[in-house]
Amino acid sequence: MTVIDLPHPVPDEVFASIVALEPERGIRIGGDRLPAVLHGTFDVTDPVTDGLIGVLADGTAADATAAVDAAAAAAGWAGTPPRRRSEVLHRAFEIMTAEAGPLAQLISLENGKPLADARAEVCYAAEFFRWFAEEAVRAEGYYGAAPAGGTRTIVTNRPVGIAALVTPWNFPAAMVTRKIGPALAAGCTVVLKPAAETPLTALAVARILGQAGTPAGAVNVVPTSNAPEVVTTWLTDPRVRKISFTGSTAVGRTLLAQAAGRVVNSGMELGGNAPFVVAGDADVAAAVAGALVAKFRNGGQACTAANRFYVHADVADEFITRFGHAIESLVVGSPFADGTDIGPLISGKAVTGLHALVAGAVAAGAEVSHRSRMPAAGAGASAGHFYPPTLLVDVPAVAAILRTEVFGPVAPVVTWTDEHDLLRQVNDTEFGLAAYVYSRDLTWALTFAERVEAGMVGVNRGVVSDPSAPFGGVKQSGIGREGAGDGVREFRETQYFSLDWTS
Repeated sequence: MTVIDLPHPVPDEVFASIVALEPERGIRIGGDRLPAVLHGTFDVTDPVTDGLIGVLADGTAADATAAVDAAAAAAGWAGTPPRRRSEVLHRAFEIMTAEAGPLAQLISLENGKPLADARAEVCYAAEFFRWFAEEAVRAEGYYGAAPAGGTRTIVTNRPVGIAALVTPWNFPAAMVTRKIGPALAAGCTVVLKPAAETPLTALAVARILGQAGTPAGAVNVVPTSNAPEVVTTWLTDPRVRKISFTGSTAVGRTLLAQAAGRVVNSGMELGGNAPFVVAGDADVAAAVAGALVAKFRNGGQACTAANRFYVHADVADEFITRFGHAIESLVVGSPFADGTDIGPLISGKAVTGLHALVAGAVAAGAEVSHRSRMPAAGAGASAGHFYPPTLLVDVPAVAAILRTEVFGPVAPVVTWTDEHDLLRQVNDTEFGLAAYVYSRDLTWALTFAERVEAGMVGVNRGVVSDPSAPFGGVKQSGIGREGAGDGVREFRETQYFSLDWTS
């Protein structure tokens, strides 16, 4: 495997773990690892410096079809007793937890998030295996008499079939486990296309599942630099009965249009533009603490990240001062450096886009009130895809930054006084994934939250994600739910039997 030493601190064991994954044989189909010599390769790069981490086998349409062949051959997984499926998933949880350190290092290297964030992601990702191990044995159904008499009704469910999973780069472990866990629990076999930016983490998760006892062909991974070719192949294959995608709304629309051709069962977790509302009676210190998590977790590169801050005029000065000072104290740098709070953005394109959004807001009348420092020159990370955490104030309603999924460490603040106008602004977006509300008056907070057009609302907390809760949005933020019992239902179809009961 080709690896280049990087000019910032990276533990040697990270590269050893990459070598063990054999990325040049990185297409996993039916338990086999396919060599790059037959497929070509694509580069996996470090977002801190753009340096080469390694090269990976590049999947094609033929590989996509072969993956479906393997998934179809492993269809016996559907007949595996639920208890056995549960045991496999629980074993995957145990292995993943035991290997949390090396896996977190791998995430930090290819994704750029600080080690503390990466460790938290591994714990979160492993919990999906544990949660769905428990859900695997909770079969739903019922039996009863038909109202008209003469028949009995038996309602059960069955696996939807082969599931195509498409995951993003921002949470390369958690987004994989959040989809594979319920699919395997339901009895489905899967074909997975991870993001080209972070495929190594997906290969590590697939290896863990193999160690846990998933049969050959139950989990197939096709990393590729040509996502449209691979995913289109799956959506046009009559054996694929489910598409589960996490990513941008624009790509989601395209996939839904393709899925419509064969009426493929579709689950879409798409973009967000989460409002963060601070009421006049809010505990400002708590609101600032929540804002730091909601905005800056993973450097703001999260679909649930707080994108727009609506702060009541009575507490605006205090909130801006406290929040601004906290932002100035955030340390930007290499994810492996001690004390780093914010790592790089995923690409140079992301940095350019963020510069344009902030420049547009300032041109429209906003002001940069607080900003953290960039890495010092010569620190080994100063040339990477960094953007300093930034607080914008006096942001006008017409600024594009209020209508765009920012996906970076920039917090625009709007001051409000009128509740009806606030609600209009909060809901004036095509997105409806997450929202946050801070108030000491819980009745007001919940009443307001009920009127917010979002699938998830954090009330006096800056995190909404939990494996035991249904994750998903409304409007153009998606279709379906992941996590909770809903996660397994997404990979099952209801079937009922009508029994003659006249004798």
